[in-house]
Amino acid sequence: MRPRFGATLFWAVLLTLALLPFSLSGCAPRENPPEEEPAEDAVLLGFSQLGWESAWRIGNSLDIQAAAERAGVQLMFDNAQQKQENQIKAIRSFIAYQVDVIAFAPIVEQGWDTVLQEAKDAGIPVLLTDRLIVTEDPSLYVGYVGADFLAEGRRAGEFLVEKADREGLTDLKIVELSGTPSSSPMQQRGEAFRECIAGDPRFEIVETMSGDFLRSKGKECMQEMLERHERIDVLFSHNDAMTLGAIEAIEEAGLRPGEDVIIITVDGEQAAIDFLQEGKINCVVECTPMLGDIIMDLAKKLAAGEEIPRVTNPEERAFTEFDEDLMDIPPRGY
Repeated sequence: MRPRFGATLFWAVLLTLALLPFSLSGCAPRENPPEEEPAEDAVLLGFSQLGWESAWRIGNSLDIQAAAERAGVQLMFDNAQQKQENQIKAIRSFIAYQVDVIAFAPIVEQGWDTVLQEAKDAGIPVLLTDRLIVTEDPSLYVGYVGADFLAEGRRAGEFLVEKADREGLTDLKIVELSGTPSSSPMQQRGEAFRECIAGDPRFEIVETMSGDFLRSKGKECMQEMLERHERIDVLFSHNDAMTLGAIEAIEEAGLRPGEDVIIITVDGEQAAIDFLQEGKINCVVECTPMLGDIIMDLAKKLAAGEEIPRVTNPEERAFTEFDEDLMDIPPRGY
């Protein structure tokens, strides 16, 4: 019989220590009652997180940890620090430990077939979360939990069309801050956004740069694009972290975000909603990180040998400057 509680406590301590420097503002430590030892038949889930690159990712990690505790699922958690090779090592360690289910958020779409075949050969089902992969053998994973990235890109494009219609805007020069190259959100958000504005002479994407979903790179890229282009009317950014960096660059250039530059962003972090309410962002497309309860429910079903849906999308929406209830948005939690 494989060891249970000792390994779980070890990984929980590591995760707690890793998250301490990234504690969200306003959150204070809570005193929790001592945990009871998990049952011997508790589901053991190995989860590989791609990193801590944003408040979204930290919120996602915290939600998964809390959901596992609520569901009585033992969690082996690994932080890949933005490296695919680290995720592959983590998945192999989960296989060696004989976990019941493996879940991971793939940093890129390609390069997973070998290690996922090893998991399949070991009889361990694999669940993708937050991002998709490209493979010639779809049976290497049993399902996906996360956003509909095409729908997110469409919401961004639909807002821009609506704003242009309402305000009679024409000849809009657009720059795009895309996410990590070869990641599914980067590709699908950009693809759907372009489909929405395709053929409309009011819109022109003058440059796309990858900010790797990082705030620092978002600022650097925006600075470079502001220097290269005489006029930028619209910024479409694939995540809030890059957007926050870009806003710094826009303000340092003497421009007013939300007025001189229309800003459309994706994620829905609290900081982005705050800027939306202040008028510095015009549209926030939600991409919720609160996937933990769904993941735990599906992990239990998989461990019990049950079938699950191939795709599970959470409910999401867009928040825009046109919303009448804009000031009533509840705290985001990330």
